[in-house]
Amino acid sequence: MRFELGCLTRRATALVLTGLVSLVPGCGDDGAPAGGSTGGSTSSADTTMSGTTTLAESSTGSSTSVADSSSTGLGPEPAAEEWPNIGCDPLVPTYCSAPFPSNVYTVEDKGTSTGRRVMLAQELLPADTAGVSADPTPWNELDGFSPGIAISTHFPDVTQDSLTASNVATAVSIPRSLEDDSPTVLLDVTTGERVPHWVDLDATGDDDAQRLFMIRPAIRLNDASRYIVAIRDLQDGEGNAIAATDGFAALRDRSDSEDATINDRRPLYGDIFIHTTAAGIDRDSLQLAWDFTTSSRENNTGWMVHMRDEAFELIGKDGPTYTITSVDDEWDKEGLIAHRVFLDLEVPMYLDQVAPLSTLQFGDDGMPEPTGTALFEVEILIPTSAETTPVRPLQYGHGLLGSKSQIESGHFREFINDYGYALFGVTFIGFSEDDELFIGAMLGNGSFDQFKQVIDRQQQGMVNSLVAMRMMLTTFAQDETYGALIDNSAGHYLGISQGGIYGPTYMALSTDIERGTFGVPGMPYNVLLSRSVDFDIFFDIMRASYPDSRDHMMLLNYAQMLWDRIEPTGYAPYLLGDTFPGTEPKEVLIRAAVGDHQVTNFGAHIMSRSLGIPHLDTGIREIWGLDSEAGPIAGSAYVEYEFGLPADPVVNTPQRACEDPHGEVRRLDEARQQMDTFFRTGSIENTCTGGTCSFPELSGCK
Repeated sequence: MRFELGCLTRRATALVLTGLVSLVPGCGDDGAPAGGSTGGSTSSADTTMSGTTTLAESSTGSSTSVADSSSTGLGPEPAAEEWPNIGCDPLVPTYCSAPFPSNVYTVEDKGTSTGRRVMLAQELLPADTAGVSADPTPWNELDGFSPGIAISTHFPDVTQDSLTASNVATAVSIPRSLEDDSPTVLLDVTTGERVPHWVDLDATGDDDAQRLFMIRPAIRLNDASRYIVAIRDLQDGEGNAIAATDGFAALRDRSDSEDATINDRRPLYGDIFIHTTAAGIDRDSLQLAWDFTTSSRENNTGWMVHMRDEAFELIGKDGPTYTITSVDDEWDKEGLIAHRVFLDLEVPMYLDQVAPLSTLQFGDDGMPEPTGTALFEVEILIPTSAETTPVRPLQYGHGLLGSKSQIESGHFREFINDYGYALFGVTFIGFSEDDELFIGAMLGNGSFDQFKQVIDRQQQGMVNSLVAMRMMLTTFAQDETYGALIDNSAGHYLGISQGGIYGPTYMALSTDIERGTFGVPGMPYNVLLSRSVDFDIFFDIMRASYPDSRDHMMLLNYAQMLWDRIEPTGYAPYLLGDTFPGTEPKEVLIRAAVGDHQVTNFGAHIMSRSLGIPHLDTGIREIWGLDSEAGPIAGSAYVEYEFGLPADPVVNTPQRACEDPHGEVRRLDEARQQMDTFFRTGSIENTCTGGTCSFPELSGCK
């Protein structure tokens, strides 16, 4: 599905973007637009933290020009050439970090893929009750903002009721965001097209004056791209129009300001208003507008791809080494499992230690550098059926803060024995049971910059997972005792919950397998967490440390920027096509439980839209942005199963009604048959009786 520009024609937009402003009515009062966000020269300004930064030359290849604004009586507006890097932004004086993300929190850096680098002042990071805030260094190494970030600002007089009266797009009315008169507009500067999104007014806190206003992209944004946010026609609780702040009014109306950080960005805003005008937005109607640049593919994926390639080169073509540490042939009393095998797998080690608080080590080339090798335990369940017919390796991605032992669940044992798979798992360090206390402490003591160490460990955890599959297909398949039980003609991936969330990362990086199933997944994490019952305990910690609920949402934004280096927001575009070097396109089956308490379906929809896959019609509902097909579908598809729960909350709080269907799909015979057929043939079929995948008897609803 293409999301088209909802206002001016492409021809008119093209005229504006090439500087022929006088040919487009209503566009003659601003400077010519910039074609991007890189290049240009750097000058100094008294109001900057680290120098003034510049926009690129225009799309014509020449320097930006000054438009004739005589029709406004205000005189010419300067070209978009420079702006300051600042701390707290006076555009939103009621909350320091708003609006966010913003290009005024970046500086020019010709050494990055975007030509920009994030430069956050210390004051932008929320301080805890002890006055301690995070060190901004981990963020200031990035070349842009997350393509899955919650675009955030603050309007203290906006309420949930007034948002409804303003008719903004919600999580269940996304098409509203593309209509000409939508109060919120997200523009892709490169294409001039509007980006589908919805608005969340944070509902996790109790103070109406402390609710962050968030614009959530309904599809992952493009890498290394500039976006403009425009907001208009919002009402307060009394039905009155929200007034622009003095800072933004000075930019919009070109009136005087005594604030140097406002005056120094007038050229930038001349450019912003060119694009908003071209999109059919009346400048006078704007209550707030700003721009930002997303991070690059190299920023998000470069380290992980390098580690994958180097690790496999170090391992060699024969495969990794391992040592079997224990075997239990009597473990399963039901006779489904013939052998439970534990082994220590030798993996190139990129961390300074295995335990939490570890960090990636780097070489002179700026890339992660192995410090040697380390041993990581793998658990393998070989079913009894393997003694008759060899079974394929099936790697399991475990749930939130879990471990490899989750493969021992009874329904998994039944599945692998009935359908012929050897299920194996390796604990995903960085987000396992060993990390839970560390993550809680980090949220509670103001050391949020240590979240980078969580991400560092997860990248090592992903290397471990990739090496484990390589082992199953090579050295373990040749094991003197167990090799004859393994069919190494193909391997597959099954991730559930957290393992499903990280599924696109694993599959995009894998050079060993073709097909994977993601059970009850979603992306990005900043959408998932406030809508998950699993995050309740962490919110309690955050409330004790950061009483202002706006800080909670902003911390999730800051987390997302670092998380993209391992979570699916960084990797989804490179899964089914445009793959990494030496990596084949994959096929994936994504399955969700409608009404999931732990991973919201809204996140699964974002993941599926971002992948551009069809929706297998299971007789439940249509999903906006996904083409519905009856099936069978060859390749990849999104599938929903429903269990009779009421509709999910539209606001950013979890579904809590009835019983949680999060674990139900994997237990259904219909779902098992569907997954096995997909793994073996690549065909995704509707295996439900009558074509309707509805199981209300499992809901627990009264």
